[in-house]
Amino acid sequence: MNKFRTTGWGRGIGATALVMAAAGCGGGSGGGGAGFSLPRETAAQAVYTNAKVLTVDKGNGVAEAFAVKDGRFLKVGSRAEMMQHIGDDTRVIDLGGRTVVPGLADGHLHGAGGGPGIDLSGTRTMAELLDVLRKAVAAAASGQLIQSNSDWHEAQLQEVRMPTLVELDAVAPEHPLVLHRGGLTAVLNSAALAKWKITENTVSPPGGLIQKDDSGKLTGMLINNARSLMVLPTPKKFDSADLEEMQRKLNALGITSVRVPGMFTGTDVPAAYALIRQLQAQGKLNLRFQLLLNSMAPVSTAEQVRSIIAAAKLPPGEGDDWARIWGAKTSVDGGFEGGFMTRPYSEPFGKGGTFYGLPLVTAQAHEEVVREWSRSKYRVAVHVVGDAALDQVLAAWENLDKAAPGAVRGWTIEHAFVVREEQLVRIRALGLNLSVQSHLYVAAPVLASYWGRARAEHVTPVKTFMKNAFQLVGGTDSGNMPVNPFWAMYHFITRDTVNAGVYGSDERVNRVDVLRMFTINYADLNGEAERKGSIEAGKLADFVVLSADYLTVPEAEIENLTAVATYVDGRQVYRAPDLSVAHR
Repeated sequence: MNKFRTTGWGRGIGATALVMAAAGCGGGSGGGGAGFSLPRETAAQAVYTNAKVLTVDKGNGVAEAFAVKDGRFLKVGSRAEMMQHIGDDTRVIDLGGRTVVPGLADGHLHGAGGGPGIDLSGTRTMAELLDVLRKAVAAAASGQLIQSNSDWHEAQLQEVRMPTLVELDAVAPEHPLVLHRGGLTAVLNSAALAKWKITENTVSPPGGLIQKDDSGKLTGMLINNARSLMVLPTPKKFDSADLEEMQRKLNALGITSVRVPGMFTGTDVPAAYALIRQLQAQGKLNLRFQLLLNSMAPVSTAEQVRSIIAAAKLPPGEGDDWARIWGAKTSVDGGFEGGFMTRPYSEPFGKGGTFYGLPLVTAQAHEEVVREWSRSKYRVAVHVVGDAALDQVLAAWENLDKAAPGAVRGWTIEHAFVVREEQLVRIRALGLNLSVQSHLYVAAPVLASYWGRARAEHVTPVKTFMKNAFQLVGGTDSGNMPVNPFWAMYHFITRDTVNAGVYGSDERVNRVDVLRMFTINYADLNGEAERKGSIEAGKLADFVVLSADYLTVPEAEIENLTAVATYVDGRQVYRAPDLSVAHR
């Protein structure tokens, strides 16, 4: 039995069009009979009826209709109640029994996927990946550097592994080739290694790893800070056209709000903020932003933090309902290959029980950085993958809290892949939030190989977090992982993965709680719960019409849900191509 209480909703699920019915001519249907005209403050601009509206209010209510005026929900309830808000100019839209949810939010997003470079996201076997690279090499000028974008992962491949140096050399014997995988790993061919003079004698920089095989030979992989050994060409400048294209992609997925932790589609947050304001001034902004200034490693001193603040000229809380500076992002450990653990990695990655991951900064440096952010009144979100990294964070933040009680309340742990139960008590005592993403959905077999199956089974233990009274915010980490929010929801509900079956079935959570992770919980994290995140009178009219009923569709179909129409500020910003009616 689901948690939603039913307040009445229409039948007719499965309609393929949104049917717009004109309001009665001459005011005949204007809420009171022929010749009656509603006061302007009472009449809605649009009324949506015959829907299953999952309001995500405190009682998880379901309504059948709602009215919109001036970019906000005017009324939510029954069709009969909406009749009181239909005036001469009100548009009435029959939603054909479809399910409506609040606008979806991604709590940790760096971009909408894709981007410049070779796109490997559609490959499913090593042969396909190498063929895509071979064609790119054939089309490139002699000696030209070739790069992929980061929107792929080896776990999507049937072989569940990275390409080897030998394989990359075979497809690109003369062209330097760099495959970016996520934001923390790159794999190079021999020509690229030679270009930057990386040899078996090159020393790995602090917080980085030049990977070698058992015989001491280079594999081509550069992990975390080792990527700094490459001097890559400056990418094309992210511009307003790129931002418009990005928001089109996200709106098509039902996403109306995003929280950007530090880096944004390859550009910095101050530059992105300026572009957002440019689109807003032009009336073209269809996405709401929470932005975090970037102080990811190797930022390790208070002086560096002060330089970031001075250059950004964006004080904490700056902004409005379209874009606001949430705070700052920092980090203490790496990604899949570098998460800092209290137990060593599984063999062979554990190197005989000696490899525990890669802390990117010292405990002292992290404390200095976050103390400066706190002194400057910025909230902090920290990238944490392993439990040893979390120990480092908690020790520093507890020191801040002792010096000034409540100083870190509302700060956020990002990712929290591997967490011990006793750490949850400390997190809760500090008043911290947890922002979680669905990395396991794609990367399960790789994480099992790095950390062992038992540890991987409980990566991102959402059920455990909820049992410990955490209100979670969901996201995708797009730019490093696939952006689709329905894939993330499906994973949290089922714990199923792309090609490795179910991991950690005891961490499954129900559909209602997951929907709240991507709507009202996001708004609450950002201090916006009174203005957005649910379908309630007075809140911003951001909502999504779904292709099927989120509550009743078979579990296996949740990942196939789509948005058929997306609205921001009461405006339709996306509609599926097969819908017969569009309106704005």
